[in-house]
Amino acid sequence: MSEKNKEQNLGLLLKSLLKKHSLSMRKLSVLTGIDTATISRIVNGKQQAKLNHLQQFAYHLNISLEKLIEAAGFDVGGRKEELRSDIHYSVDSIQEILESFKLVDTQFTMARVEQELAKYEQYAQTEEGHRIICEGFKTKVEQVSSVGPFIEQLKQMYIQYCDDATLTTERAILGSALLYFILSADIIPDYVFPIGYLDDAIAVQFVLNRLAK
Repeated sequence: MSEKNKEQNLGLLLKSLLKKHSLSMRKLSVLTGIDTATISRIVNGKQQAKLNHLQQFAYHLNISLEKLIEAAGFDVGGRKEELRSDIHYSVDSIQEILESFKLVDTQFTMARVEQELAKYEQYAQTEEGHRIICEGFKTKVEQVSSVGPFIEQLKQMYIQYCDDATLTTERAILGSALLYFILSADIIPDYVFPIGYLDDAIAVQFVLNRLAK
């Protein structure tokens, strides 16, 4: 499907939803916090929608995010198997996959994950952070039914975190990835499958890289 057709399909769907809910673009702008001019460009096929735009549209127009992603022409499902294998290699390969989807701002995503990890590294050194890791990790694994990239790596990290022989500095680094996973501070929501697990993958790889150094 051409880029023009993708944008037209999304634009037509958004126009029908605005009409259905008796909303103007200006009113949708107030609800979503997205500039009216940006909404207009997306609706009229002059600008590609980003994931944050589609998330806001989905919520306020009462439609599933998956339907908007499909209308925008992003084939995330078709690359599921490729994603499952490729993301186990490096942060670079994850970044390439993110860029190929064009749904997210790749540089922004990578920077946000690093910021969250830095915050959680400090939190992991507190009694509360340690308690959350010890009490919440297994529960979170059960919630996701042990699916998604890097679950096995996270389990190994948890074992190492709980090992009394692990150095304090290493435990804090490990704890940052575990807290990111447990507290669901996802830069990309998990329900946007399969790319929703990529920020968790980035977090794990950043931590593995740090520990390797």
